[in-house]
Amino acid sequence: MLKFKVLVAILVLIPAIQSVSGQVLKDDPELDARVRRFLDDTRGSWYDMNIPYADGQKMFDIIVENGYTRALEIGTSTGLSGIWIAWALSKTGGKLITVEIDRSRHLRAVENFRKAGLSEYIDARLANAHDLVPKLKGPFDFVFSDADKDWYENYFKAVDPNLKAGGCYVTHNISERGYRRGQNTSYLEFLRSLPGYETTVFTAGGGMSISYKMSR
Repeated sequence: MLKFKVLVAILVLIPAIQSVSGQVLKDDPELDARVRRFLDDTRGSWYDMNIPYADGQKMFDIIVENGYTRALEIGTSTGLSGIWIAWALSKTGGKLITVEIDRSRHLRAVENFRKAGLSEYIDARLANAHDLVPKLKGPFDFVFSDADKDWYENYFKAVDPNLKAGGCYVTHNISERGYRRGQNTSYLEFLRSLPGYETTVFTAGGGMSISYKMSR
């Protein structure tokens, strides 16, 4: 949390800073305050298949540090991960497409995006990701996959052609032993077998594989 607080302080106090990619980041103290207030007010209430805050912070850092602008989220739930991603994209001038199959979760997410002040940075779609994701043309430079676990490899294969070199593909509920739920090791083995990708596992939150695309 200290790292996140330091990053937020930098973004608020300095009118324009550069990411690692050299991109100038946008400064909006009013939006930063609104998002932080929303996250503080709702902390501890995200029980419906949402991510731990450590995972949100990690994705925020990845997007800002690399200057990513074209993001895809597979599995919106009620919007916590989308808020972290879109907040980072508000710095880089980007936008998020997020896909959710459940109507009630989708509607709650849209309302949460509005309350956080991030609606303009999010294209929230109510759809079956099995059908929609293969049809999305991209290109994307950041992807977060957190939908049905037995479809993880299929989602990856559908998005890979549209993920830019240097982009990042993050998958939730992954540990060195596999999924945190079910402990299936095949998906992580699949990621690590891919030429042109470098994959690590982030363990501070719910467990995430982080795969950088080094080449096409």
